[in-house]
Amino acid sequence: MIERLARTALVCSLALLVACKGTLPPPTPVPPAPTATGYADVPPSATVSANVAGGGGASQRFVRDLDVPGQWWTLFHSKELSALVDEGIAKNPDIDAAQAALRALREQFYAQRASAYPNAQGSFSVSREQYPTFVSPPLSTTNTQYAYAVHTLSLDVAYVPDVFGNLRYQTANARDAAEMQRDQTEATYLTLTSNIALTAFEVASLRGQIESTNRIIAIDRRLLEITKLQRTYAQAAGLDVLTQEAALRAVEQTVPPLEKQLAQTINALARLVGRTPNDPPVAKFDLAALHLPEELPLSLPSKLIEQRPDIAAASANLAGASAEVGVAYTNRLPNFAITAQTATQAVTFGGLFGAGSLLSQLTAEVTQTFYDHGTLKHREAAAVAQYDEAAAQYRGTILSGLQNVADSMAALEKDADALRAASRSDATAAHALAIVRFQDAQGEVSSPVVLNAEATYEQAELALVQAKAARYSDTVALFVALGGGWWNRTETAPTN
Repeated sequence: MIERLARTALVCSLALLVACKGTLPPPTPVPPAPTATGYADVPPSATVSANVAGGGGASQRFVRDLDVPGQWWTLFHSKELSALVDEGIAKNPDIDAAQAALRALREQFYAQRASAYPNAQGSFSVSREQYPTFVSPPLSTTNTQYAYAVHTLSLDVAYVPDVFGNLRYQTANARDAAEMQRDQTEATYLTLTSNIALTAFEVASLRGQIESTNRIIAIDRRLLEITKLQRTYAQAAGLDVLTQEAALRAVEQTVPPLEKQLAQTINALARLVGRTPNDPPVAKFDLAALHLPEELPLSLPSKLIEQRPDIAAASANLAGASAEVGVAYTNRLPNFAITAQTATQAVTFGGLFGAGSLLSQLTAEVTQTFYDHGTLKHREAAAVAQYDEAAAQYRGTILSGLQNVADSMAALEKDADALRAASRSDATAAHALAIVRFQDAQGEVSSPVVLNAEATYEQAELALVQAKAARYSDTVALFVALGGGWWNRTETAPTN
């Protein structure tokens, strides 16, 4: 009866196997690449130039299909910046963490891939057995010992035929997870290098702003002294003194926030390069010593998918979600397993290799879930929904990438306009100051007039520093938006 039931179960399983053939889940569709050919209705071909001292005012041209250098930060021609980036890559713990995560997922992929092969295990055991005196020893009629040792040497082999691809889908999912982490590691490299450059430029900008503000404060203090002296000789009213003092205090109160921001920015720079706050980088960045790249790369939107690490990571996540659908689907199909065991057993170690000690067993097993109240069905539906989520995130990541490039181009264009306006204002203020100083030398104007002209000029210098820093930061943002040239880097992150 039992044998008949076993045969019936085997026939039913084989029939179910045949019925399930050809019913694997259809391949999940991949969202199409963007068909846009540009990033703006009327994309600029170049930015305007500005006549500023110390560089930073050159016109920048957008060059189609110009490749992004792997070490794009060297285009600024700053040895200090390059040294900081190299130090950050070598010492930043975020890089170490990303690399360790990548190694872990790679090893998990190798482990999962190995599950498709047979598994063999060997074992050796010794057990002491004893029978009651009223039970005859089972070993032989001549052996009258009621306590004896049993030695067992066995070899077990197990194999799971991947009939419906369940293991293949799991292996693909593990591979996609490793690829996603690889792309995230590249994104970590890009984030680190860009943050070091941006932070260094911010330090230079803040120092320049503080210097200009302190010069304005010095001028306002001299104006306040003159106004008080005029008040003593009844040449100025008390309100004039208060007005000038209020102007001085208004400028003075802008310094502490700038100094706080500078201290925090220096601390951030130390963190980026793997240092403690008490050991910050000693490099003194000067915007005037930096070179502004004049030719800027501009990739096609369709090529951006291959270049940006975040889009590549979203693509790997989508592939992993697709594999999860396959796993969930094949979990509803029959599972097959084959196990084989061969062993020798004897009461002595030498007897393990004697005649009559060999044991063997071969088992084929088919398992099929017939009723689970819809558990596996709902898990498959959940996997499909998660794939839809990953597909939407993938499309959203592409749109965000296109937006980043468009935003960077707009910032480069408009901040170049702002720098030109600031340079013209600075030139006008400088020209006005030169005239006033000439008039002062001729005795035609008073000292307050000269000081006010100097204050106006310093305000223009302050705006010029901010406008120049913005252009350098915008250039970094474009390199990052285009993917950072990781494919051209020599010290690339580990890959599979």
